[in-house]
Amino acid sequence: KCLIIFNLCLGLIFLSGFFHMKNKSYVISKSHKELLIPSMPCQPKTNVMFLKTHKTASSTILNIMFRFAERYNLTVALPADQLVHLGYPKTFLAHFVEEFQAIGQNYNIMCNHLRFNASEVQKVMAANTFYFSILRNPIPLLESSYVYYKDNVPAFRLSKDVNEYLVSPMKYYHPADYKQNIYARNIMWFDFGYDNNAEDNKKYIQEVLKEIEQNFHLILIADYFDESMILLKHTLCWDLDDVIYFKLNSRSQDTVQTLTPESEEQIKAWCSLDWKLYLHFNQSFWRRIEDSIGLEELEKEVIHLRARQKELMETCLSDQEAVGKNHIKNKALLPFQSGAANILGYNIKQDLDNRTLRTCQKMVLPELQYTSYLYAVQHPHKKRKQLGLPLLWTSFQEK
Repeated sequence: KCLIIFNLCLGLIFLSGFFHMKNKSYVISKSHKELLIPSMPCQPKTNVMFLKTHKTASSTILNIMFRFAERYNLTVALPADQLVHLGYPKTFLAHFVEEFQAIGQNYNIMCNHLRFNASEVQKVMAANTFYFSILRNPIPLLESSYVYYKDNVPAFRLSKDVNEYLVSPMKYYHPADYKQNIYARNIMWFDFGYDNNAEDNKKYIQEVLKEIEQNFHLILIADYFDESMILLKHTLCWDLDDVIYFKLNSRSQDTVQTLTPESEEQIKAWCSLDWKLYLHFNQSFWRRIEDSIGLEELEKEVIHLRARQKELMETCLSDQEAVGKNHIKNKALLPFQSGAANILGYNIKQDLDNRTLRTCQKMVLPELQYTSYLYAVQHPHKKRKQLGLPLLWTSFQEK
């Protein structure tokens, strides 16, 4: 009997070693105790809701989400009719999603702009949905918003530049125009569904932070975008190629306005709700990385991600980098231009085989064009979104 038990144990040890070699994802902790016990290999999460915040590299994540949806033949909760956002800036309601009445909770991916409303999002997404979002340091974020929304936001339009605006924001920011001025103050707080003009009250802020932690499984940080992609890959059990990206909706450096040290300090006070939101989740982001991946492993994986990204850029792009709006040859790939920003795009090599060409096109496809294309694929009987797109993106129904 003892011999049988001994042989059984030996067999189990051998098997655990075999599985450990077969699949590295078995080992997620560096502790010696856990190294001996292989965990089950994880399954990629395919029910995912991404709260797309403004001016936080979120267009790049939307592209990642759309490509993932196509790879796994998933259903995306797309904006209804001719809308390109899910009702934004109105607080989200389930009927803002195309065919919600028919599809119900059978959507897998939700990632277009919306103002978060947990109970209504839960009507659309399955109970086991993974929720995540991304934040950015409010200092560069406000400068980016200023340039991008200069023509649309009354508070920005009335001031000469971002530093003049920040000397005395209340001179330009009129509470009566709050609906038009959402981009001018605490925009992330607003996107999460809260009052961006609320008083900076310690108890209130703690309650909101707690509620966000309850509603979202993960908050990424745009200022550490590559590190965020590695954490997302691990958390969702996705492949490296699922999180590889080309930066989208970025602007040329010559449109960046230099903030004075006084302006930087003023942003922390003027956007204090966003500032506290960012500080809190920046801390939890790094804690999460240390607990789940470790800084050493993270560094290795970031190097790997950048090498793969460089390889894809060499394969796909004729310029090896993003180019200004006037240098984009295929106007079907021209990103939406806004305010004083020169939104960059890409030129794809001409001599690619069909499969590579499609992969490359999807990686550089701007948000509005990709939304319109997926809408035509998912809802072929509906009137297409009128974005003036060339035939290329609405002709082939490839899933």
